Amino acid sequence: MRYRQHRFSGFIKPIVSTIDIVIIISTLFVFPIYITNLYIFIGYSVFSWFLIAAKTGFYNVQRHTGVYRIIRLVFIQMGFYAIIIYAFIGFNQQPSLCRQHLIYYFISSFVLVFVFKTLTFLLLLKYRSVFKGNIRNVVFIGKNSKMNQLIKVFKTRTYLGYDVKKQFNTKTDSFSLESCFKYILEHKIDNIYFSVSELSNTEINKLINFADNNLRELKFIPDSKEVFSKKLKYEHYDFIPVLSLREIPLDEPVNLFIKRVFDIMFSALVIILVLSWLTPIIVLLIKMESKGPVFFKQERSGFSRSVFGCYKFRSMTVNKNAHLKQASKNDTRITRVGKFIRKTSIDELPQFFNVFIGDMSVVGPRPHMISHTTMYSKKVDKFMVRHLVKPGITGLAQVSGYRGEIESDKDIINRVRFDIFYVENWTLLMDLKIIIQTIINAFKGEEKAY
Repeated sequence: MRYRQHRFSGFIKPIVSTIDIVIIISTLFVFPIYITNLYIFIGYSVFSWFLIAAKTGFYNVQRHTGVYRIIRLVFIQMGFYAIIIYAFIGFNQQPSLCRQHLIYYFISSFVLVFVFKTLTFLLLLKYRSVFKGNIRNVVFIGKNSKMNQLIKVFKTRTYLGYDVKKQFNTKTDSFSLESCFKYILEHKIDNIYFSVSELSNTEINKLINFADNNLRELKFIPDSKEVFSKKLKYEHYDFIPVLSLREIPLDEPVNLFIKRVFDIMFSALVIILVLSWLTPIIVLLIKMESKGPVFFKQERSGFSRSVFGCYKFRSMTVNKNAHLKQASKNDTRITRVGKFIRKTSIDELPQFFNVFIGDMSVVGPRPHMISHTTMYSKKVDKFMVRHLVKPGITGLAQVSGYRGEIESDKDIINRVRFDIFYVENWTLLMDLKIIIQTIINAFKGEEKAY
């Protein structure tokens, strides 16, 4: 039997779910909505709550879960719960129903559940960080940059609750899996992290068997040279298990619809509330300083290798290399007005028209010139993965520090890594976070090149 020094951890989810039920039931009596057959309604509410939670993963919150996922889960859970409750009321005539109290009930339930879940999450972080409780003992089998990065994360972010006991170097003569197994059993290790690239198939099978037979949690870390950020999807075809290498959230029609509706609404607001009055001012400033068109249209790579005309306010003097040569710092082609609008990202605002008509999205991988796409697709592995979604005005790579001129292969490789992460992990909340960070960066006046 597996030793559990964390024997109270198993009670966290039942306690939390019980308090959630107490919240949604007790709130009914604070704001009585005068439902007939109240106890049937309560039973229906409790059953519906747990059914939705099972589908949404509402209680599947891990210690490495981020706060944005917590917020997203609460919105999804309460949204579906409200729909199902309205469906019950619709199918069962309620002549004495107080709709005003029903609205109060949903709002108060949402606020209380949100506060409680967030507070529980933060208290657990503090409990692990300060009181060293709810800790998982871990070992690492393998020694490379990716493993060292994860160890650093565990040691610096103590609120995650991982205690790194030992790292085994597979490249030494003294290494053996048997010594690892002995250490794991003697020191009551909970989680084993190992590098796939450093073990043979036979060793991996031995490790899997050991973990299964001793009830240890086994996690593998892929070789970063071959995998940037895969999300493996486990499926069954009849009785045959199949692993899909990449799962893209925006392949789901519902997610695609949500993102498109958001793009239309957001771009329409920017066009009406900002571009309607700002455009004449920018037009005047550009015309006063230099001759040529106000808008600059450049062919760029879009979704699934498509080509579209990307619009910008012209920030450089008219030149024949504009479509071939990327702008750089202290580029003599950039005008004084151009330097200002590039620094504040005002030059990108006409791209909201691209978003409105469907060529681009507000958030997504930045589109490159056609010549650069051709060049980087040959030089950078998995570069074309970023074209599985629409390009964006801003993106995860840009708010993560990879914004501006591409000075080395390292710059484009890191951008692609962030772009692939975005493609594989998209959420609407991630888009909102990126937009907010982009606005903050614009006010800071961070200079860019393109």
